[in-house]
Formats: sequence, structure tokens, C-alpha cells
Amino acid sequence: MPVPIPRQRAIPAAESGQAQAASACGGSAEDSLTDASAQTPRTPDTAGNTTDKVEHHPAHTNLTLLLIEDDPAGSPIVPDMLDQAGKPIRVRTARNLTEAERLLTDDVHCILLDLALSAPGRSDSDDELAVLRHVLELAPRHAVLALTASGDAERGAEAVRVGAQDYLFRDELDGRLLSRAIRYAVERKRSESAERRLAEGKLRAQENRRLERGLLPTPLLEGSSLRFAARYRPGRSRALLGGDFYDVVRTPDGTVHAMIGDVCGHGPDEAALGVELRIAWRALTLAGLCGDQLLGTLQQVLEHERADDEIFATLCTVDIAPDGRRAGLCLAGHPSPLLAGPGRPARLLPYDNNGPALGLLPGARWPRMQVELGAEWSLMLYTDGLIEGRVGEGGERLGQEGMTEMVRRQFAEGLRGERLLQAAVNEVRDLNGGELTDDVAVLLLDRVP
Repeated sequence: MPVPIPRQRAIPAAESGQAQAASACGGSAEDSLTDASAQTPRTPDTAGNTTDKVEHHPAHTNLTLLLIEDDPAGSPIVPDMLDQAGKPIRVRTARNLTEAERLLTDDVHCILLDLALSAPGRSDSDDELAVLRHVLELAPRHAVLALTASGDAERGAEAVRVGAQDYLFRDELDGRLLSRAIRYAVERKRSESAERRLAEGKLRAQENRRLERGLLPTPLLEGSSLRFAARYRPGRSRALLGGDFYDVVRTPDGTVHAMIGDVCGHGPDEAALGVELRIAWRALTLAGLCGDQLLGTLQQVLEHERADDEIFATLCTVDIAPDGRRAGLCLAGHPSPLLAGPGRPARLLPYDNNGPALGLLPGARWPRMQVELGAEWSLMLYTDGLIEGRVGEGGERLGQEGMTEMVRRQFAEGLRGERLLQAAVNEVRDLNGGELTDDVAVLLLDRVP
């Protein structure tokens, strides 16, 4: 049997809500009206609309209910409603949506909406739930309870489908039921908000991964007899793209151009700059630039695109002649490539004419060195992440000499292509005693007659 609901006197909305709150909390009406006047400003979003922040409420904060009903004298509110901690639930009453918008401050936890209320500028025949839709737009982060007649359960269920957390029958309310419904609605809204944020976070992560995967290079080697393999491991946790970058293209004259580089730093800005430099390198290479002219133009790109004047990038470029027996090499502060072949041990290519890293010296020059490759060879380009891993318990680094000995041994064991790169990266990681903190990029070009 429902408990009879006390009737309220017909009083103005603001006074009604705050006087009841004062009564419930044991304070005076004057104290309550002071609380009403201290409304928290609402926050504008990027589109200029006002939104409500109700994502978190400390446990010691009393729950506040905003009742939106056009007949305060027939209001079903029970003055002695208590929350789960036994604290009074404060009540504010609005007779229309205009008053509701004024009273809807950040400290309101739940809205109790009479579905019989008319939405502004719309007739009842337009949409039975127009007023609910209006409130949900007005307060997207607040819990909402829909209030309807006992014979209109379908309308209440539809209100939940539209976005309300629950519905109640107007003539079956009592203080205990309403208190419990308010607590349930608030917690359900928090749960829904948390699930929405989690889903949005997963979606953003998926989109970021698709974007980063799309920014990794696709070698353009159609028509070339050279075999290509690469390994890429960003240092940033759960990222696909770091500050290291590489690319390989074949120009119409049959020359194969390979490049690998490293932007100082490990964040998303450095990763974005690496992508910009890689794309610029490909465009300039396909346009016919090479050597010093190419690197000088890339330095201009870096200087215009970097976020800070201290940011620089190292780079190694190789252009392999159409016959595959010789190559031109340019180094901009980057480790020299490693060359291996049958009957000769792996060795580093000359780096005596290594120029400065891009972005360090205005007007710098980068000499192009001619290198003999031979008839059958494997050429490995890499970033310093591969050689700066630690060896054992001490602070000693693997270094270029350690890497050369490692590849020399793996090459003698018959490892080639993908298998060689995978073995090299795995061994460097094992020697380091765990994952490498720096970005690692390695690419391998093989020529087998």
C-alpha cells in the first residue's frame, strides 16, 4: 500500500526547493535561500553551449534533486528523504524549463521530471517525450528520473529508452522509494558515463593505431631485384610510431634510394615530425634531388616544422646504382650502415665525411661518398636505438662494434632478410635485460645475383 504523500503549499519555485532543503537539513529558510543564491557557474563547451560537470561527487556531499513540475502544490516530494549515508536529500523545484535551466547548477545530482510538462515551443501532439528530450539536451551529464501516471507504464519505458535512468509512477511515490530511486539513478548515470568514456577511449586508441599504421612507409621497389626487410619498434608505450623513420623508393632510372633517420625525443610531436621528414624525403627523391641538395632541403623542412629550435634529426641516405654494385652514401650525424657479403665479414661503411645532424648548423654541407658494394651483399641501415642498449648488469653499451660482431656471427649462421633482423633485435633486447627504451628502426637490403 503506497504511503500517502504530503501536499506542499503553493510557493515560488526557488523558495520551494530551498525551504524544503532547509527543513530536511534542520536549517532555517534564510540559510537555505543563501544556498540558492550561491549558484555555481556552468561551463561553456567548445561550441559555446553550457554543460554540466557532475562526473564526481565526494562521499560527504549531500545529494541534490531538481524537481521539474508545473504544479508545486501537488508535488510528490517527501521532505525527509535520506541518501544512502543517512543524510538529507536536498530538493529544488522548478515550474518550467526556464526555471530549471537557472537552477541546474553543478551541485545538482539528479533531475525528477514530470513528463506531463510541456516543452517550450511545442505542442503535446508533436512528441510525447519532447520535454524529456529537451532536458537531456540541457543536462547531458545529469541523472534523470521520469515521472508519469500509473496507467502509463509504456510511456515510462519509452522515456528510459530515450535516455532517462528510470521512471516512477506519480501516485505511488513515497519518501523511501524516491530516495532509493534517486540513489540508483545517480549511480547508474555514473556507470553509464564511465562506460561511455571507456568506449570513447578505446575508439580513439583504435583510430590512433589505424592512423599510425597508415603513416608507416610502404616501400616503392617495383622493378628492382633487391630484397627488402624492416623492423620497427617505437620506444613509447602502446605506440606504433616513434621518432625514427625510414623509406625506400626506386626512381625511373633504376636507382634504389634508401633512407633512415631519427628525430631527437620520443613523444608524439617527434613522431609527427619524423613522418613529415620521411614524406618530404620521398617527394624530393622522386623529384630527382640527391645528396647535399636533398639534405639541405630537408633541413629547411625541419627548421620550419619543428616545435623547438633545439630539435634536430640524424639521417642516413643511400642511393644504389641500377647495376647494384655501387652506391652513394650521405650521413647527417647518423651511424654508418653495415655491409656484409659472402666470404667477407660484416663491416661498417666509411663515416669520415659524416656531416652534422639536420637542424644544428645553418648552411651545413653533407658530402656524398662513393661506396663499392660488390656482386652479392646485404646492407643494413639502423638507428641508434639498436646500438645504445645496455650489455649485462653494468652500464656498458652494445655500440657499433658489438652490433657488428653480433651481425657477423648471425650472418655466418646463415640468417638473412627478415630472420636476420628479427634475431638481431631480439638479441639486443635480451642483452639489455628487457625492452629497449629508445625507438628502434632497422632496414635491410639484399642483392643476390
